[in-house]
Parts: sequence; C-alpha cells; structure tokens
Amino acid sequence: MMSLAEMKVGKKAEIKAMGGGMSLQRRLSPLNIRIGKRIRKIASQPLRGPVVIEVDGRRITLGRGMAMKVMVEVIE
Repeated sequence: MMSLAEMKVGKKAEIKAMGGGMSLQRRLSPLNIRIGKRIRKIASQPLRGPVVIEVDGRRITLGRGMAMKVMVEVIE
C-alpha cells in the first residue's frame, strides 16, 4: 500500500484506507472518493502541487495533503 501522492502517473489503483478521520471522508465522499473505489492517477504537479485523478470518468484535483492521506493499492 502507498499514498495516492506517491503513486505513479497513469497507474490504476483501489482505495484501501483513508487517514485524517471522518472529516476527510465527509469531504471526499461527495466526490465519490471512498474506500473500495477504483481510481486512475492522471497527473501530479511538482513541488508539492496538486494531484489529478479520474473517478467514474470524472477528473478531480486533490491537494497534496489530502492525497497523502488516501492509501491505495496499485492494480496491475
């Protein structure tokens, strides 16, 4: 397992855990980012910039701090 921020661009993964408590989960749930969901990392900006992922055909941008708390397992 690794954080979404550490995952390589272009890879697909399944969300396995979320740190940050219920407040983070409440913020991400309306975006359909939840445990068990499959995502694909589209882009990652350098120098602690945001991370862009695709969930259910939609592109979503997350701040690096949030991305560090979303733990994923890469799907081969």
